[in-house]
Amino acid sequence: MSTTQRHGHSDTRKRLLEATEWLFIDRGYEAMSLRHITARAGANLAAVNYHFGGKEALMQELLSQRLDRLNRERLQLLSACEQLNPTGLDATTVLGMLFVPAFRLSHGSTSGPAFMRLLGRVYSDPSPFIHGYLQEHYRSISGRFFEAFSRALPALPRHELGLRLHFALKALSGMLAGEDMQELIASISKGEAINDAELLARLISLISPILTAPFDSPEQIQLIDRILQLDNSTAVANAEPLATPHHETRGRLGDQQWIKEGRLAS
Repeated sequence: MSTTQRHGHSDTRKRLLEATEWLFIDRGYEAMSLRHITARAGANLAAVNYHFGGKEALMQELLSQRLDRLNRERLQLLSACEQLNPTGLDATTVLGMLFVPAFRLSHGSTSGPAFMRLLGRVYSDPSPFIHGYLQEHYRSISGRFFEAFSRALPALPRHELGLRLHFALKALSGMLAGEDMQELIASISKGEAINDAELLARLISLISPILTAPFDSPEQIQLIDRILQLDNSTAVANAEPLATPHHETRGRLGDQQWIKEGRLAS
């Protein structure tokens, strides 16, 4: 194969991966077809089969390129922080170790400006294929972080911690997947000139209460119960009268009233 041919194959492969990334961010895995990918990449189906073998293999390659390094560096950072803090870490620190490497990589030329949106889509996409890939390839890393959160929040039962982490990360993922990162940063910074530490601290402060807020607070339950009662009484007081069934109206008007009104009988 000549140098020109090799460069051509390499360029086609790159275009297919880039097209897959943008379409996945925009539509999700299930709504993204090979026809969409090849049209955006300016390639054909034979090129996909040649370079990857199909849609699943193409997506696996993209996820591996984007997530392997990120999760490896998250794990390295976690290990370093645990060595420096042998007595344990708090929940904010553990959250920071999830955010900081991702934020740094989003500024790099390799990952590109859409990296945070890609992460948001990956962790919020409902596709069984995406879920299965994450479980298969990153189970050990997610397990390490779960144990770190468990040590940081020892009062939480493990099932409750799992529920809280699910909600926290899903909420963040949904926000990242649907937002332009620069617009999100502008919203969080409120137009102020802030550094990366301040920006990430504000972002974490939006998520951390999901992990730490009381779950069965009697005061909160009573407050919500009062709102439920008020909502019920308000709905009853402002309920509109039920519409009279058409057949009853016709009966009161008489069977021939529809002729006088110049309409069709029902």
